[in-house]
Amino acid sequence: MEKTNFINIPSLEKSLIYDWSFGRIATLGLPDELTHVVASSLLLLATLILLLTADFISRKIIKAVFVKLIKRTTATWDDKLLDNKVLNHLSHLIPAFLAQQLLPAIFIGFPNFTALLIKGLSVITTILVFQLFNALLKTARDILKTSKAFADKPIDSYLQVAQLFFMFVCGTIIFSIVTGNSPWSFLVSLGAASAILMLVFKDTILGFVASIQVSANDSVRVGDWVEMAKYGADGDVIQINLNNVKVQNFDKTIVSIPTHTLLTDSFKNYRGMRQFGGRRIKRAINIKISSIRYLDEEEIKNLRRIDLLAPYIEERQQEIEQYNQDVQADAAMPVNGRRMTNIGLFRAYITRYIQNNPNVHQDRMLMVRQLAPTEHGLPLELYMFAASTEWIFYENTMANIFDHLFAAIKYFDLEVFELPASDDLRQLLKAQFTKNNADRYSPEVSENLQ
Repeated sequence: MEKTNFINIPSLEKSLIYDWSFGRIATLGLPDELTHVVASSLLLLATLILLLTADFISRKIIKAVFVKLIKRTTATWDDKLLDNKVLNHLSHLIPAFLAQQLLPAIFIGFPNFTALLIKGLSVITTILVFQLFNALLKTARDILKTSKAFADKPIDSYLQVAQLFFMFVCGTIIFSIVTGNSPWSFLVSLGAASAILMLVFKDTILGFVASIQVSANDSVRVGDWVEMAKYGADGDVIQINLNNVKVQNFDKTIVSIPTHTLLTDSFKNYRGMRQFGGRRIKRAINIKISSIRYLDEEEIKNLRRIDLLAPYIEERQQEIEQYNQDVQADAAMPVNGRRMTNIGLFRAYITRYIQNNPNVHQDRMLMVRQLAPTEHGLPLELYMFAASTEWIFYENTMANIFDHLFAAIKYFDLEVFELPASDDLRQLLKAQFTKNNADRYSPEVSENLQ
């Protein structure tokens, strides 16, 4: 029986499989149209089974060969291929290529459907190729993150830029396949719509430019401790990508900051402090000004018992005596010449105390200074660096120093300024009450009233 020609596609008419199937089914005495439908359906079913079998076999073969090789090696970079399913995406391409060769020959009698099928298979193959490249990019990202040279670089930003590029290429190819036009026509039309694209992808473009500048200027790295009060960020950078920077605060909350704001807004990066090897301690003790005075000989003699101060007092006293003798200062008036003060000796004691503290950097700036007096007293500021940037060590070091100084200040007959507390007010009222009633009542009554 002669086969009816339904389409005029020479390459498909020469399909030996279809001719053989059509001839076998035609022996049943069915009409040509029904014979064609039955032959095409059976071939379609057989092809689908073949493709599924090819996909299964290809995955098994690829995994059997490559997985064993990967597991036998001592390197860890090839394990990333398995983690990102590169082998799975590679195995899916084999049945896709087979489908492009077999399926058009089956639907030889349906020209419109065959043309649509060819386009659909080409689109699917393009998407599968993109997925394979995407998996390879993720693998490269994971491998680079294990390298010390790239551990603190914004690898995710680079990955997203590459993904956007491949997505654009894939989209252009798919547009060309679906429309049947040259990719250049799509690019020309895209240029006309560039203003709209700039508006739609404004944040992405800003983030892309910002991520490049941040990486080039080395202003932020993954692992840096940054502080950006405007966005409530105070913690470690855990990810830098195209659109945002993720910061994990110390309370374990995560803040997302737009990448481009790292160029437009100010922020504090503590990386320099960590590289410096010490964290600054800058805190003041407010001294009550009325407690500052000259010291007499007995008080100086008593303070000589402090081991850290003894050499300083000896040297300082000789210097003062020599100066007073040279200027012939009248010792009857304390303001004549030079005298030791309790605030001066306390400042000298603090300096020597922190100079002998092993938890303070001795090769960094170390200073005890007076700031301008305020309504809260005279600030005596300590400026130094803890020997470690570790947070707990820093806090403990600072607390231990000031614990000691608050306890030692009374031996210099100084007072720390603080606003009146409730017991201060009670003492004041009690003293005023006693003064006002001293003449009206006997001492025994006054004592009872108190």
